[in-house]
Amino acid sequence: MDTFFLSHGSPTLSIDDNIPARHFFKSWVPAKVAGDQPPRAILVVSGHWDTATPEVNVIRGSNDTIYDFYGFPKPMYKLKYPAPGAPDLALRTKGLLEQAGFGPVKEDHSRGLDHGAWVPLMLMYPDADIPVCQLSVQSDRDGAYHYSLGRALAPLREEGVLVLGSGSATHNLRKMGPFDAPVPQWAAEFDAWLKDSLLDGRYEDVNRFEEKAPHGRVAHPWPDHFYPPHVALGAAGDGAKAEQIHQCWTNATLSYASYRFTTKS
Repeated sequence: MDTFFLSHGSPTLSIDDNIPARHFFKSWVPAKVAGDQPPRAILVVSGHWDTATPEVNVIRGSNDTIYDFYGFPKPMYKLKYPAPGAPDLALRTKGLLEQAGFGPVKEDHSRGLDHGAWVPLMLMYPDADIPVCQLSVQSDRDGAYHYSLGRALAPLREEGVLVLGSGSATHNLRKMGPFDAPVPQWAAEFDAWLKDSLLDGRYEDVNRFEEKAPHGRVAHPWPDHFYPPHVALGAAGDGAKAEQIHQCWTNATLSYASYRFTTKS
């Protein structure tokens, strides 16, 4: 299967039809974005699970829905996405990472799905019938580390697993504005650089974004939301080709740029 980077933007994506990305995510299955057949299971690498070393959630039964956001409309805290856990995939992920030297990989037997996972998934796969597990990021490491971590997971594609990196193409919450505010120059330039770098195959530049990208540290003062695309890109394997599959903005600085990484056949 192809791998994907999804910019999940604001948690209000879960309820706000004014966000164009909501309609993109809802078109996922009808448009066959990930292919004709549903995945056997889904592995989500979310910017909202940040740990010192890699961890997977090993859930037997249904995943809990984590409301890891504050001050939003009350209906959002009633939403549920009780997708089955994917313990076999979690342990397979752990094994691949440890074989590649990324161990020890910890197991979390209670953590459900954070909003970087369940918000897009509730729109993409609303029946919540596909097993899901998560893998954490390590924000004290760099892009090259996460790209290599993703490469270790490349065999999952041949096993019917959909690997999703869920973060944000730009993520500076302190510089957000009103919903329809214009996009500032720094955000537009970083977003354009990311698109050009991915589509041109300059993946080493993406791995070193803090020194290669314009306004890299403004777009991502903390890199947790920009490491999921590195994992997804690495998991696509050598010679993978990038394609932008969605682009929109809200709140001045929230880019919803999303990408498909197609494995070289």
